This record gives sequence, structure tokens and C-alpha cells, in this order.
Amino acid sequence: MARLTSLKPPMQAQPSRLATVNPESWRTAKDTAAQRGYGYKWQVARAEWLQANPLCVYCQREGRVTAGTVVDHIVPHRGDMKLFWNRGNWQTLCRHCHDVVKAAEEAAGQIG
Repeated sequence: MARLTSLKPPMQAQPSRLATVNPESWRTAKDTAAQRGYGYKWQVARAEWLQANPLCVYCQREGRVTAGTVVDHIVPHRGDMKLFWNRGNWQTLCRHCHDVVKAAEEAAGQIG
């Protein structure tokens, strides 16, 4: 009679892919999003911006029409509140372009 072999578990633990904050980052000194400037005042300004600028600028460059959901800082403000509130430094992006395209540009050193 043939011997049965046990199967390996179908799933194995994977290492975390969560990004960690650089200890040198301006964010480490701030506990909450509101303390970093993303409180009620930002939510109101963000809603006004998205109302006036509803389309993702990255998608528009590629000839696509996509609703924007993120108000992005073109040049990362890194805690500089003057740059944070400078509307000339804001652009509308869809979640994909913000999380994938813009993040890749920043990681490659093409921005800020």
C-alpha cells in the first residue's frame, strides 16, 4: 500500500510590505494626521479644491479622463506649512496615480 505524503500548508507567512517611516522624517515628531496639518481646515480646503479641479492631472496627460480623489503636493512639503498651504503646489490625482506613479517618481528622486 502506498504511503500518503502530507501536504505543505497552502499559505505561508509573508514578510510585511508596509512602509516604515524614516526616523529622520519630519513625520516622526507628529502623532496624528491633524498634527501634520491634515485636520478640519485641510479637509475643507481639499473639498473646495476637488470641486474646482475634479480630474486627475496625470491621467489627463495620458489622454484619460479619471476623477481625482487626492489633493497632492507637487513638491513634498516635508512639514513646511507655507509650502503645505500654497495652492500653487497642489494638484489633483486619482488614488492610483498618487499611490503608484507619484510614489515611484519620488522614490526615484525625480521629485523633491
